[in-house]
Order: sequence, then structure tokens, then C-alpha cells
Amino acid sequence: MEEDSTQLAKPETPHNLEAEADEEERDPESNSLGEPLLKRNRTLSSSPLALVGAKVSHIESLDYEINENDIFKHDWRSRSKVQVLQYIFLKWTLAFLVGLLTGLIATLINLAIENIAGYKLLAIVGFIEEGRYLSGLVFFTGVNFSLTLAAALLCVCFAPTAAGPGIPEIKAYLNGVDTPNMFGATTLIVKIVGSIGAVSAGLDLGKEGPLVHIGSCISSLLAQGGPDNHRLKWRWLRYFNNDRDRRDIITCGASSGVCAAFRAPVGGVLFSLEEVATWWRSSLLWRTFFSTAVVVVVLRAFIEICNSGKCGLFGTGGLIMFDVSDVTVSYHPMDVIPVIIIGIIGGLLGSLYNHVLHKVLRLYNLINQKGKMHKVLLALAVSLFTSVCQYCLPFLAQCRPCDPSFQDTCPTNDRSGNFKQFNCPDGYYNDLATLLLTTNDDAVRNIFSSNTSSEFQVSSILFFFVLYCILGLITFGIAVPSGLFLPIILMGSGYGRLLGMVMGSYTNLDQGLYAVLGAASLMAGSMRMTVSLCVIFLELTNNLLLLPITMIVLLIAKTVGDSFNPSIYEIILELKGLPFLDANPEPWMRNLTVGDLADAKPPVVTLCGVEKVSRIVDVLKNTTHNAFPIVDQGVLVPGTISTGATELHGLILRAHLVQALKKKWFMPEKRRTEEWEVREKFNWVDLAERELKIEQVAVTRDEMEMYADLHPLTNTTPYTVVESMSVAKAMVLFRQVGLRHLLIVPKYQGAGFCSFFTDPRVDRRESTTMYNFDQLRLFFFIKFQSIMKKFPFSSAQRNEW
Repeated sequence: MEEDSTQLAKPETPHNLEAEADEEERDPESNSLGEPLLKRNRTLSSSPLALVGAKVSHIESLDYEINENDIFKHDWRSRSKVQVLQYIFLKWTLAFLVGLLTGLIATLINLAIENIAGYKLLAIVGFIEEGRYLSGLVFFTGVNFSLTLAAALLCVCFAPTAAGPGIPEIKAYLNGVDTPNMFGATTLIVKIVGSIGAVSAGLDLGKEGPLVHIGSCISSLLAQGGPDNHRLKWRWLRYFNNDRDRRDIITCGASSGVCAAFRAPVGGVLFSLEEVATWWRSSLLWRTFFSTAVVVVVLRAFIEICNSGKCGLFGTGGLIMFDVSDVTVSYHPMDVIPVIIIGIIGGLLGSLYNHVLHKVLRLYNLINQKGKMHKVLLALAVSLFTSVCQYCLPFLAQCRPCDPSFQDTCPTNDRSGNFKQFNCPDGYYNDLATLLLTTNDDAVRNIFSSNTSSEFQVSSILFFFVLYCILGLITFGIAVPSGLFLPIILMGSGYGRLLGMVMGSYTNLDQGLYAVLGAASLMAGSMRMTVSLCVIFLELTNNLLLLPITMIVLLIAKTVGDSFNPSIYEIILELKGLPFLDANPEPWMRNLTVGDLADAKPPVVTLCGVEKVSRIVDVLKNTTHNAFPIVDQGVLVPGTISTGATELHGLILRAHLVQALKKKWFMPEKRRTEEWEVREKFNWVDLAERELKIEQVAVTRDEMEMYADLHPLTNTTPYTVVESMSVAKAMVLFRQVGLRHLLIVPKYQGAGFCSFFTDPRVDRRESTTMYNFDQLRLFFFIKFQSIMKKFPFSSAQRNEW
């Protein structure tokens, strides 16, 4: 564990300033990234950093809380029923458009991949039939090399954030941390084209994760009216110019992406609910389900068109991707034992996969930090290794005679099929070529195939399993769009089918069902999902009889995996330095109060209700806090004659202070303004603007001596907690409500005014009472060791606690 990183920032000396200037001038890609992959300052820096895409970027929290100031209240009261209905209608319209566009783009991606990969494999068959094996290898490797090169160059040169699955970043965003450039138009285009190239190249990755990211990009662009440089200014779009509504529409996009990837509408909704979304409500559930329903309709329509042969090599089929409904599932007491074994193996292998992948990603970081060329070369090296293995390993397998009992055509030289002839004579097939020389989707269909107990040899399945374990570890992390779902399904189905072959006549379950259970167990052991995975696999396989044993396998695998390490997405979040608030507080948080944490920090930076302009400018320029408490002195207490009270009027955002300066909301005398004055100067559209910076606002010397009334712009209902509240309880409130700021008020009147807690997920100093949990991924603001040092306990007592 690292040394304590929560000590107070040291005063800025010329030497420190020079060092910081050197850090800013240095190319972010040349950073020596440590624990996590990000080089962090060991003091409380005001510049929170995370590894977003290929660069070290500044991050900050999102404002999900409704800012109830006087202008918001007036706007809400003045809205007619027509305007309220218009707002609701627009939210449903956006949900429809997200589903429609995600379905269309998913169809485009599927068509492109199936046709590119299909024609490539047909060309390979021609080389094999002519006996030109070396020419086939050169062609196969060359095509895959070119496709990978195109995908890698796009990611490295134009949109580094398009590399990888994108799900961890979406998870961080919905948890309340803004990740720059994750949902831009360039990222969307590169993600689409890069996914087509990477998957068509035969790399061990899927399009499922990228589709989730694509759906989120579409929803974000729709909500904000397009890319930043060409944003539409339609008035109705301004309803969604806030983090709260943008979060909801991105949740719809993530659900639509999962639905488009697996053709699983219910599974897509549950995936967002269980895995990526931190905050949920019933109206959001309805809209996400509506979006996924639109996706399914679009996919169904194009499948009907493609069934008539108008889509090239896309083929035929329905919404069910890996149909095993033709198998009659009958349970036997002996089947309980292998089902439990599959669950245990899935949990063990899943946690082992997470651990090893963690190390591989660190190694890749050392390579990638050398520059863009090294990133491209790494991707190309993985492509060459994958292509050589997929083409050459089938030559090691023995040709098997076709059994007349086989239902499918045997042998076949088509781009797909369950019995590929490859290099075998007529009447024979190569079972390993059936699994390797095909698309990843077809490989899953082949290994899931039922009533084919004699199709594969044990050695071939073992080759397949070992190869995809290696490929699954070395492929993820290269600079191309990639998903984790399909590689894990391929690995899991391999050992699941192996176990089914070992059981032989001792079980009533089909070997194809063992492959399905193996894939489900490894996904649960690595990703730690249960409910959404169960529904996704039922929608994938179309066999409801698998429900009981699938549930058992998922529960066992998740339980075993949780005993060793976090889920793969949590590991990636930590590696990238993206903060994330866990759902459950740590046990020791019950023993500390928020007041204990506040005592360890200096007083909060506050402003008066009517503040001097020079003071506002000074605070904005010399702090990076996002909000400031507004405190009025000498206030008359209602119902009394006392005038010496201190009032916490509320909380004002940095963006609103900048708007006040931009609008020249100044007065020569110190007084409170009237309501009509405020309405003449501001409206809700102005306060929704977040892009303006203090550096863009010019204030003259005479204006510096004037005053600004901040009362109308202040959120008068901020969330406050008493100082005796436990840290655990405050954390639950903070996460479930989706807060960025939390005020701590004293229990007794003489205890002082208040302290100020803000979002602990980022190092950005929202206030001087901000703390950092950094590596521990805990909630509140200071590392456990540094807390303990401030209390009169012995070392043994601290360790025991």
C-alpha cells in the first residue's frame, strides 16, 4: 500500500512551481504511470487526474442535485401544463431516438463484420482447396494485419478514448465523475469504424462493450444537441442542458447498447440497473425499457430483410443468437455435482483471469507510454500472433469422419458451419478449424451446439481453451475498440464443454449446455454480475429450462470470485485512476463521525450574501472549488429580537458566480436586490451554462469595488448533516442521492458555523475540507491510516480497529 497521500498540500515555493510547470509542459503520454496507472501527487493537489483514453486528463464531479435557487423556483412556478408535458414528451422522444439510432448502427456494424470476415474466410477456403497453404497464411495474416492497423491508427491518432470497451468510463460517469472526450462525435465515429476493423480482423474481442459505449455516445450527443463545436441551439434542447437529465439519457444509451449486442432487451435494462447505474428510479426504468424495445424492433426488421438474401453474407436467423432450445433439459441428482463444480471453477478462473489481466495491463502501460508508434506495434504484434495461431493450429488436429447422424451438412467449405473440411479429404472434417477459422459469434454457436457429443475431440477443445485463455489476456488492452463479453464466453464455453465430455454418460445434460453453463460461470466469476447475466443468457439461448441451474452457477461463481478480488471493471477503474463510490461503506466508517473528519481540515471558504466583486474574483481565481457556502452575519432570527445570528443561506455554484460576473450583476451600494431585478438579468437558460471560465470574464478596476447580491443565485436547500452523523451514513446519503456537495452543521450553537464536504471521488478541491481516499476506493476523504494517527489510540488498537 502506498504511503499516506492525504497530508495537507505544502506551501507553493518557487521550486514547487517550477516542478509543476515542468509537469504541465511534459507530454501526458510520456508520464511514468504508477499506482494505479496514473502518476499521482502525494499531496492534496488541486488538479485531479485520471487516465482517460491514452492521456492523463483532468476530471471533476457532476452536479446531479437540483439547484433550487430563486430563479429555478420562479421558472418552475411559471411553467404551464403544456410546457411540463412538452418536457416529458421530449424525454420519451430522446429515448426513442437513442433506441432507433443504436439499432441502426448495430445493424450496420453486424453487416460490415459478417461480410468482411465472410469474404476473407471464403478466400481462405479457396487457397486451402488448391493446396496453397502458405499463400493462404499470408493472405489471412495480411488481411487481419491491415484491418488491425486501420483500427489502431484511428484510435491512436484521432480518438484515444475509443480504445477499449468504454464500460468502466460509463460506469464512472453514471457514478458522478465526468470523463472528458468520452462521448464526443469523433469518439463515436472511431468506435464504430474501429469495432468493425478489430472484430473483422479475428482478434479475440467482441463488439458488445463498444456497442454500449456507442449507445452512450449517441444519447449524449442527442441530449446536448450535437458535438461541442457544432451544437444546436434549439430552445427545447436546453431542457436537457444539465447533468441530471444527461445522466438519465446516457443510462438509456447503455441499456440500448447491451440490447443491440446480445439482442436481449430485458437483459440490457437489468445490465444498466445492476452494473453501470448508481442511481435509479421507476420512470427511468420505463424509458430504458422503451429504448431497448425500439432497438429490438429495428433489429427484427433488418433481420427480416436479410433473410431474403439482401445483406450479402449476413446470413439468416432471428433475434436468438445462440439457440439451444432444441435440447430437452432433464435433471438428475448426479447433475448437481458438475453444476456446482462449474460454478466453483468459474469463480476461481474468473478471479485468476482478473488478477493476471491486471498484471498484463500494467505491462502494456509500460509499452504504451513510450509513444503512439509502440501502441500501434503492440496491436499489430497481437494480430500477427492471433492470425498465425488460428490458421496453423487446425493442421495439428486429426481429421474425423462425418457421422450420418449429424443433422448439419458435413463436411462444409462455407464461411460458417459446424463441420469444416479445411485440409481433410472428402467425407471428413476438421473440428479445430470449425472453432478457429470462423467469426467469434460462429465459434460460440459451434461450441454451444447441442446433440453433437461426438463432434469434438478432447484435444481440440483443450487447444481451443488454452489458446483463447492466452488471447483473452494479451488482446484486451491494445489500442483498438474491444469488449470483454465474447472473449470470456469463449474461454468459459471451452472448459464447460471439456467438463461435459469428461462426465460422459454420468450426466443427463448435453455437452452444449455444459458449454453454456461454463460461459455463464466465467462471466459471473470475472464481472460479478448475476441477475442481468442470467436474463441475458436466457435471451441468448432461448431455453427457459436452463434457468434453475444457470442461477445456481452464477451465484456460486460470483461468491467464489468475490473472495479473491474485485470485478474486472472495478480493477480497470482503479488502474485508470477513475474514482468510484462503492455501494457499501467500510465497517470502520461506523466508528467515525463526519465531524471527526472535518476537524482535520482548515475552515471552509465562504462568501457573504452581498459580496464585494473583488472578493468573488479573488476566490474564483485562487481556488478550484465548485461551490461555496453563503453565510450572512447579524441576521434577525424570526420570532425573536436577536440580530446577531449567523445564517447559512445556502450554496452557490462556481458557474453561477461566473455568470454573475459576466452579466455585470453589480451594485454600487451593499444591498439586497428585488425579485424583478433578478428576472430582468437572469433566466434558467443562463444558469444552465457550465462552459464559461473566470479567465474569459473581464472585470474593470471600478467594478472591483462594487457589490453583487448572491442570494437569488444561491441554492437555499443544500443537503446538510449534523456533525455527529457517522461517516458510513453520510456516505450512503451522498451516493444514493447523487450529491456533489454536503454541508456539515454543528450539533451545538456554540460549536462554530459549518464545514463543507464535497464529492470524494476526485482530487479536485471543491473546498478546503476535502479529503482523499485515492487508492483505497473508499468514500470519505482521508485515508484510514491518517485518520487513526489523529486519535489517541495505541498502534495495536488502531490495527485491531
